[in-house]
Amino acid sequence: MSTKLPRWLIAFSALVYLFLHLPIVVLVIFSFNDSKYAVSWTGFTWAWYQRLLEREDILRGLEASLIVGAASTLVSAVFGTLIALALARHRFRGRTALEAFLYVPLVTPEIVVGISLLILFVLLKVPLGLATITIAHIAFSISFVVVVVLARLQGMDRNLEEAAMTLGADEITTFWKITVPQLWPGIISGALLAFTMSFDDYVITSFVSGTGSSTLPIVVYTMVRRNIEPSINAISTIILVATAVLIYLADRLGREKGA
Repeated sequence: MSTKLPRWLIAFSALVYLFLHLPIVVLVIFSFNDSKYAVSWTGFTWAWYQRLLEREDILRGLEASLIVGAASTLVSAVFGTLIALALARHRFRGRTALEAFLYVPLVTPEIVVGISLLILFVLLKVPLGLATITIAHIAFSISFVVVVVLARLQGMDRNLEEAAMTLGADEITTFWKITVPQLWPGIISGALLAFTMSFDDYVITSFVSGTGSSTLPIVVYTMVRRNIEPSINAISTIILVATAVLIYLADRLGREKGA
């Protein structure tokens, strides 16, 4: 039986990929455009990337995004791993329901999550700022860590842990010397995914951010509303490349789970 794909299927797939990636290619190309107008090409330049370093609003937004991303990722990685361990290693009443609820943040529209968190913070009289943004990002990113680590745990061979305890190792030693090294690729993969989701988020952040706590996506959106300039293409390209690198690393580490 021939496994060669029909030409029409190859052509259709190529058109789909072109449709999906052509806007990104155009964005990257015009980030090097010498013209001050974002849609007319006049020559090649690095000037727009250099000007990003002179924009205090962009630098403050980048700093806020990194702080929120790092904090939410750390908390999500720790608690997400612990939740995954509890779900994978213990049987208790309500376990199935708890595991099902973990997928709710993954499928709930971001605007619904943003509004619900805003109402919660207002009821609790919590001032909006980086703290509320971080809490909001933890609320949706922790599920990504749990799902990734849980998949890793379900594919692990527990014979190594049992052998270590048979040879005299206590539970804590077995956990740190045997379990954690096997879990590490899954933890890092989940953490990278959580950081990527946090760094790129706009919708939820726009609801729970306060004055002076704008992250990079909010700064970029504000710039777009005022005027479309080549520096927007430059910062968008940087975000695109950084996101692609993180996704690639998460994918590579995720593949190691089966190794």
